[in-house]
Amino acid sequence: MSMTSSSSKNGDVKDGAGSEFLAFTLGSEEYGIDILKVQEIRGYEAVTRIANAPEFIKGVINLRGIIIPVVDMRIKFNLGTPVYDQFTVVIILNIGGRIMGVVVDSVSDVTTLTPEQIKPAPEMGTAFGSDYLVGLGTVDERMLILIDIDKLMSSSEMGLIEKLAA
Repeated sequence: MSMTSSSSKNGDVKDGAGSEFLAFTLGSEEYGIDILKVQEIRGYEAVTRIANAPEFIKGVINLRGIIIPVVDMRIKFNLGTPVYDQFTVVIILNIGGRIMGVVVDSVSDVTTLTPEQIKPAPEMGTAFGSDYLVGLGTVDERMLILIDIDKLMSSSEMGLIEKLAA
């Protein structure tokens, strides 16, 4: 395989493959996060509330002996009143060795996006500040708002995850 062609429309030659994103919904929008950060996907279960935690920290759950914080993304980003039903999902993330859960409305699939399918996010009124956006991924008619989940979860407003997990 020669490395002479610099970049073709099939994606970057040195990379070749696309990146895989787990697609999930919050309200009417579809979001994507790097599949490599996802440890597992579970149905929603009751959480234990933590006194004085911000509202978006639903509480903690015991995940096979590890107590992990659970963030409700819908409350955090003010996306209407969250409903907990059979579609509600907790995505268990592993970010820099810290395990945490995020509650989302539903998970749809894993989507592979090539670099060409990811466009920079325009300045727009999404729930997430543009600091936390990787860009917009487009697949046919679908558009995924790609979130930099590392940045988001380690941001100062989420910073209490450090305190909770400690």
